[in-house]
Amino acid sequence: MGPVLAMKIIAHGIDLVDFERIEQMLDKHPERFPQRVFTSAELADADKVKNRIEKLAGRFAAKEAVMKLIGTGWRDGIAWTDIEVVNNPLGQPIVTISGKVKELANEKGIEQITLSITHTANFALASAVALQG
Repeated sequence: MGPVLAMKIIAHGIDLVDFERIEQMLDKHPERFPQRVFTSAELADADKVKNRIEKLAGRFAAKEAVMKLIGTGWRDGIAWTDIEVVNNPLGQPIVTISGKVKELANEKGIEQITLSITHTANFALASAVALQG
C-alpha cells in the first residue's frame, strides 16, 4: 500500500432545494433556466432518468453548496456552468469546476471538492467539502 496523503477540510457548503422551486423555474423559463444553470452533460444525464426534476434539483443544490464553500456568492463573472456535477461509473456525484469558480478555489487553496447528494420525495440536499493537502 502506498503512502496515505492527509487531506485537510478547509470549507463546507450545504444546500436544500424544493423540487417545486425547480419545476416553477422550468415552467417560467423553459429554455433560459436550464441553459443558464446546467451544462449539456448535466441536462443529458437528467434526460436519462425517470425523475428529471429530482436529478436537476440535486444538481442545483450541489452547485449552491459548492458556491457556499467558495464563499463569494454568485457575482464577479461566476457562471452556474462553472460548476458541473456528473456521476462517475459507480454513480457517485463528481464535481468539476472551471472559469471564475476554479480561479477562486485556487486562491483559497482548494485542491479537491467532494460531494454528496440525497433526495426525499420533495427535496434534494447536497453537501460539498473542500479539501487541501
